[in-house]
Amino acid sequence: MSFPVDVVVMAAGKGTRMKSLRPKVLHRLGGRALAQHVIDCAARLSARSVIVITGHGAEQVEAGLRTPVPPGDTPAPALRFVRQEPQLGTGHAVQQAVPALGDDGVVLILNGDVPLIGQATLETLLQACDGQHLALLSVDTGGDATGYGRIVRALDADRSVHAIVEHKDANEAQRRITEWYSGVMAAPAALLKPLLEGLTNDNSQGEYYLTDVVKHAVARGLVVRAVTTRDEVEVAGVNSPAQLAGLERAYQRRLAAALLEQGVRLADPARLDVRGELLCGQDVEIDVNCVFEGRVKLGDGVRIGANCVIANAAIDSGAVIHPFTHIDGEKLGVSVGSGALIGPFARLRPGAQLGAEVHIGNFVEVKNSTLAAGAKANHLAYLGDATVGERVNYGAGSITANYDGANKHRTVIEADVHVGSNCVLVAPVTIGAGGTVGAGSTITKNTAPGALAVARGKQVALDNWQRPTKRKP
Repeated sequence: MSFPVDVVVMAAGKGTRMKSLRPKVLHRLGGRALAQHVIDCAARLSARSVIVITGHGAEQVEAGLRTPVPPGDTPAPALRFVRQEPQLGTGHAVQQAVPALGDDGVVLILNGDVPLIGQATLETLLQACDGQHLALLSVDTGGDATGYGRIVRALDADRSVHAIVEHKDANEAQRRITEWYSGVMAAPAALLKPLLEGLTNDNSQGEYYLTDVVKHAVARGLVVRAVTTRDEVEVAGVNSPAQLAGLERAYQRRLAAALLEQGVRLADPARLDVRGELLCGQDVEIDVNCVFEGRVKLGDGVRIGANCVIANAAIDSGAVIHPFTHIDGEKLGVSVGSGALIGPFARLRPGAQLGAEVHIGNFVEVKNSTLAAGAKANHLAYLGDATVGERVNYGAGSITANYDGANKHRTVIEADVHVGSNCVLVAPVTIGAGGTVGAGSTITKNTAPGALAVARGKQVALDNWQRPTKRKP
């Protein structure tokens, strides 16, 4: 745009119908707060600033929203908060933002509970505004517009907007209009500010309607433009748990369609949940009922089995994640090397770093540990705070005892070690390269390279031993 854009996000409402202690705009869709979706969209527009109007639960809302990271080298917009106390209508809300708005820019007004507004649609609206006009985003699908403010157009050839009439204030003829106002508006700040000053609360609700700026603009002889969309999803607001659930499904369907367009093989697009960012290479296959959270990157040829939950992880090319695997990298992240086999029923926790061709089998848990290429832990094992070398074979039922009740300690298992079944490696301890730990051993001291370490009670066998028998009453 040839003019700076300042985005105002309306986020002061209580959201009574959500029946929740959480402010409405902090309820999540696709893993992010409703209002965060709107703020992120503003960043993609290269907005100069984002002013969020808070009211109900203001402290929670302000703490729960963050400055977005825009694409490329675009500077992040300045994120600011202003409060509307008390809440006296949408016009009153925008009045609170006026001191934070420069006179040289265009003000784009968005709603914090309308999360899926599209970047392309907003760019079209800003072009219609062109730094000179009041421009509205309207919706017309030809269907029922009950409850929405109707767009009343002039009867001239330009069909410019003559007024917006709220449903409760509309007459019968106006209620038959199918074009309605989405709540999204763009206007030069220098034009909008005096229009806001002229608002009154002379209406059935006793509120200051933002939509009244339209009639004031028309009264001054200004042309009001409208850009119309037929996509109800991108302008859909959230007022109840049912609406949130419906919008979540619509959001997931759109994500699934985009993934399919990229070439990802989804076993069933209706059974996919992406609650963050999912990046896929070529020939990725995803089975049903998988959940992706945070930032997940899947390399070429990765296969994800059914019912997996994967968060904040990078999975390299050719790796297979078998069904019912749980991967959660949290802040430390998880990485899975190329050709690795994980699961079924495996758990990778934060800091798990697995090399190429690593095998992690059923009911194996890995936390804050590095496994070099070719290492295997195939069944019923725990590796916590460990450094595991190449080609190590880690036996069933074995664990690293990494916690002494106060501090965590590290276990080092060097290359080509074989750890037998049901062993306990008490950290801090190092198992030398090429060594063997006999099954059932508890190892508390370092072992030399190539050594066999056995630490268990001596076997005793009593010939012809008789089991106790029950006494007769």
